[in-house]
Amino acid sequence: MKPPKKLTSRKQSLTHPLPARLAVTGLAIVMALSLGAMKCLADTDTQAGAMLAKMTLDEKIGQMVQVDMAALKNKADVTKYFLGSVLSGGNSDPTDNRPETWLRCVNEFQAQALQTRLKIPLLYGIDAVHGHNNIIGAVIFPHHIGLGATDNPKLIEAAEHVTALEVAGTGIRWAFAPCLAVSQDIRWGRSYESFGQSTELVSKLGYAGVRGFQGESLDSNSVLACAKHFAGDGGTENGKDQGDTVCDETTFRKLYLPPYEAAIKAGVGSIMISFSSWNGKKMHGNQYLLTDALKNELGFKGFLVSDWAAIDQLSPDYKQDIETSINAGLDMIMIPNGPGTKNNYVEFINNLKELVAAGKVSPARIDDAVRRILRVKYQMGLFENAYTDPALTAAIGSSEHRQVARECVRQSLVLLKNSNHALPLARNLKHLAVVGRAADDIGIQCGGWTIDWQGQPGKVTTGGTTLLAAIKQTVSPETEVTFSADGSNLKNADAVVLVVGELPYAEFKGDRQDLHLTSDDIELIKKAKSSSAPVITLLYTGRPLILDSALEQSDAFLVAWLPGTEGAGLTDVLFGDYKPTGKLPRLWPRNNEQFSAVHLTGNPLFPIGYGLSYDAKLARKN
Repeated sequence: MKPPKKLTSRKQSLTHPLPARLAVTGLAIVMALSLGAMKCLADTDTQAGAMLAKMTLDEKIGQMVQVDMAALKNKADVTKYFLGSVLSGGNSDPTDNRPETWLRCVNEFQAQALQTRLKIPLLYGIDAVHGHNNIIGAVIFPHHIGLGATDNPKLIEAAEHVTALEVAGTGIRWAFAPCLAVSQDIRWGRSYESFGQSTELVSKLGYAGVRGFQGESLDSNSVLACAKHFAGDGGTENGKDQGDTVCDETTFRKLYLPPYEAAIKAGVGSIMISFSSWNGKKMHGNQYLLTDALKNELGFKGFLVSDWAAIDQLSPDYKQDIETSINAGLDMIMIPNGPGTKNNYVEFINNLKELVAAGKVSPARIDDAVRRILRVKYQMGLFENAYTDPALTAAIGSSEHRQVARECVRQSLVLLKNSNHALPLARNLKHLAVVGRAADDIGIQCGGWTIDWQGQPGKVTTGGTTLLAAIKQTVSPETEVTFSADGSNLKNADAVVLVVGELPYAEFKGDRQDLHLTSDDIELIKKAKSSSAPVITLLYTGRPLILDSALEQSDAFLVAWLPGTEGAGLTDVLFGDYKPTGKLPRLWPRNNEQFSAVHLTGNPLFPIGYGLSYDAKLARKN
């Protein structure tokens, strides 16, 4: 068999528009051989139809299956079962997790797909929710809540374009992002995956995110975006992950559907369905929302993919779950289980064939699903170019990419308090005390979905710069910088920079009913305040926390969210090279009774849009 053409690489200006100061000369690399003008939908629909006419039922059903890499003990099963997609879940990685190993691994799966009779290429997917976050050395951006604080669509587009380049550098052409949840209750452990509680903000930034991944249209230069999780996942009662969003249809449509309408207008090629329910009905079985509303009413022409084993939650009967979800409008099913385990991909394939034979799933529904999947593959030019150029791998973690992330950090910071102009700091302080474990912990700084699914404290293998390292790089040579986790370095300090906040977490493990700062954090701030030096407190967090006395005890208080790998973006603002411009993307609760924006009682501590800055004369004062 003649080997397929590979994506070639040549330097060019960035495909997607960037703010002038973020322009990276020669950064972007063409991700496919030039195929001329973008193929219009009619052309790719014709191509998909022609391919569909050649396919057996086995080949069609194979395209509807997405299997986790860890479940595929034998890569040859891609060929044997005509699988259309493979993914890597949060903890499904190659052995050494280096970009070169990822590229080789993905290409091996692709080679199996191209050995099938019709040589239909594979779509490989991964959660790249704040950068290419599973990969050693990739740039980790602030989580969505921090990006929401920037309220800067061009910057979000730039960030997702960098993410797309790094994803493509590992041979992957499908990112499960952006998340379009309109988070209402901060007890939800995925709150940081939401740009904010405003439907308008999420719609605007979600549109930009799709454009960052895909460009102006889905084509051979795109990494396929996946808007998620449709719909209402941010509105579950009590912030329970995979819970129930209870509201009337008017409210549901007003709060949760507009971001998907915006994503469709941006050309999004795939949408992932939510684990959650609406008024007790699981989203994965909701034909009214998936087919009638999303596909017919909103005109979505891409394909719908399930979440991780999510159809299994519809009933105890797996075969019934398959029937319900496919008839509801699911086009591709994410299956994390391999042969020998319950509800595995071979079982799925056999059950769906039996359902078609029994007339319980129509051939027309199968054809619609497969047509949608094939159409996207044709639009992306995968049939002509199934592989990406290894030269893209060299750009992963580059200084140009990190500069974009650094700008995201700068613009995400929200200044809640600045008494007596405690900020910006002078570079020539005699003694600057840095306090708090998180100030020198890249894992805490990045948060969940960083190398590991739940994230972890410590020196995760991302590269990047901690706050402490960035401070040492910023101050004058005469400044003594000391560090302690417990505040034992406060003696004779001229100023204290102190970091408190949350340890890493991700979905469902991050659900919390009590969001007070820990007593240890409160005591640490009190201890710093007793030193008589100005106390500048930074909060690393995926959501607003109940601050208790922390705000009062701090001379300046800066919300840093989960800033990612580029700690120098923090010092850019701390030392006055840039003014803080971030604004709260959601209200900040005063107490435990104000967790939910939907059921808010009383005045919040800070409203949406709050954020201080420096006087012009104070910036760059050093």
